[in-house]
Amino acid sequence: MFDYVFQWREAFSYVPYFLGGMWVTFHLSFLGFWSGCLVGLFGALGKTYGGPIITWIVNAYVIMFTNTPGLVTAFFIFYGLPEYGILLSPYETVLLNAMLNAGAYITEIMRGGFLSVRATEMEAAQTLGFSMLQSLRLVIVPHIAKVLFAPLSNFYIWIILGSSGASIFGVEELTGRAFNVASETFRAIEIFSITAGFYVILTIIASAVLAYLGRVVFRVKAKIF
Repeated sequence: MFDYVFQWREAFSYVPYFLGGMWVTFHLSFLGFWSGCLVGLFGALGKTYGGPIITWIVNAYVIMFTNTPGLVTAFFIFYGLPEYGILLSPYETVLLNAMLNAGAYITEIMRGGFLSVRATEMEAAQTLGFSMLQSLRLVIVPHIAKVLFAPLSNFYIWIILGSSGASIFGVEELTGRAFNVASETFRAIEIFSITAGFYVILTIIASAVLAYLGRVVFRVKAKIF
């Protein structure tokens, strides 16, 4: 017989604590995403314009991280690297793992953007005497920023939700704090219902900010949903 008595007042008393975890989730996913974008940018450059050796290295990296669970690579970083004298904190482990995993997926996303750049645009840049860096900054990046804005925005939301795995390593982001409170109060239904609501709020805010940036900066007709 179901005799569970809800105690929402007690659960909501932990809202300030959850807000702190929400902030950790935000900056963990933010740093992981943008560092992954940097890795992905250079990875896509290597696959598109690099020689055979660079292409092979990038392909090996992409295959490794897109075909293994993120949790497995995180465990390797946390437990394997100390064998080589590299000690990372739980937060550093999760951030590095997020960067490497995001970089692998974004490499493929950005490579599609590079391939969408018209050959005539690159030829015009060469005619004007642009260096590779100038072509990247003035021709390639503005083009792929508009083309890839939607898939990258969706991937960022995926990064936010995937950051919940950090709780396994003791990082007190939103899910980690929810586990702490649930184990202390034994009010799992209330606690994780509130946690789910915070994730919805966080993703809506992120989607709204991304949609605004898309419209103002890249002239993309982005939608929140």
